[in-house]
Amino acid sequence: MTEPNARPKEIVALAGARAIPPLILVLFHYCEGHKYLGAKWFDLPVGKGYLWVEFFFALSGFVLVYVYGAKWREFWRGGAYVPFLKARLARLYPLHLTMLFVILAMVIVLRWLAARGGYVSIYDEPYHPINTWPTFIANLFLVQGWNLFPYLSWNGASWFVSVEFLLCLLFPVYLVISRGGWLGAIGLIAVGSVTLALLAASSKHGLDLTFHNGMYRGMAAFAVGVGVSTLYRLAIAHGADGLPDFVFSLAQVAVFALLLVGIYDTGWAHRPEDIYTVLPMMALVFTLAFDRGLLAQFFQTRVLLKLGELSYAIYIGQTALLQLLRHAQLHLYPAPGDIVLGRPWAAWEPIWHWLEPTLLVFAAILWGWVLFTAVERPANAALRRYFAGRPKGDAAAA
Repeated sequence: MTEPNARPKEIVALAGARAIPPLILVLFHYCEGHKYLGAKWFDLPVGKGYLWVEFFFALSGFVLVYVYGAKWREFWRGGAYVPFLKARLARLYPLHLTMLFVILAMVIVLRWLAARGGYVSIYDEPYHPINTWPTFIANLFLVQGWNLFPYLSWNGASWFVSVEFLLCLLFPVYLVISRGGWLGAIGLIAVGSVTLALLAASSKHGLDLTFHNGMYRGMAAFAVGVGVSTLYRLAIAHGADGLPDFVFSLAQVAVFALLLVGIYDTGWAHRPEDIYTVLPMMALVFTLAFDRGLLAQFFQTRVLLKLGELSYAIYIGQTALLQLLRHAQLHLYPAPGDIVLGRPWAAWEPIWHWLEPTLLVFAAILWGWVLFTAVERPANAALRRYFAGRPKGDAAAA
């Protein structure tokens, strides 16, 4: 018999499902800042890449309730809340802090190179990344994504971490609502989905909300994930895990088909129609949670599980690569008429057009592995040892 406070077994398919979205987000940020590639099969899913943030918020809500749901009373009695926040900060903060200082070092070095080279640094050009000391302090305290500033700053991708931290602070409220049975689950999913639809409809750029209203975007998608986790718990209690494998395969194929329709048949990105892509993304969490079915088996493969392990590092580390690439394009790349390997650089452009983003993806994976190996894993372990005085069993990480 499982103890009430025992950590639930890992849902392997959901661990592997983290693998691909960060890479799509890397390509999205590249294409938005540089160029799309002129092929619909590529541009449409990449152009809507920012919507995978909803998937991650929903996944976070699902996993945190799955791990901590049995302890909901302890959160309100004070026995679990602080250890929970320590565990989450041990997971989120070391990489965030590392990348904040990496960007600071880049600002200093690239401005120094610009002064020596007699050109303008990327941090001083029109539409440059905005890095100020007030926003640096906000980043230190993980509040930069709380509608405090009218722009992204420093490591722009970390707005997500800021909102995730806010959701951790609010988690006991979500946890109580998750105990409301079928009604609470359906209510959370409905309210979260309607809120996302309203945000997409009222915004001038769909659900691409970050520094402004990104917190409400996160709260809504997280609510859906909490509701889905509650549905999953109830479905397991009613014997859903006893269904044959083909039922889960059919459900996954159906949701994936709806996702493809949302991506390819609702027009370009940054529109109210974003909601048609987001809903199946979040439904995917539920269909994979049973760890059975064709798509679940796909996400249980070794390569995807490893990429899933690196997913946070890949996501949070991408800004440095994108800004270095921008510097290289402006100041290091050959001129169109320069001879490279016996041909003018302009003649290589059709090949480089596709090769550059491909190399960027591989660089993001390699840089993510470095960050995971050198920072995320050892820092997480060190902080957990530091917090080892907490009551036993309160250290489960999502």
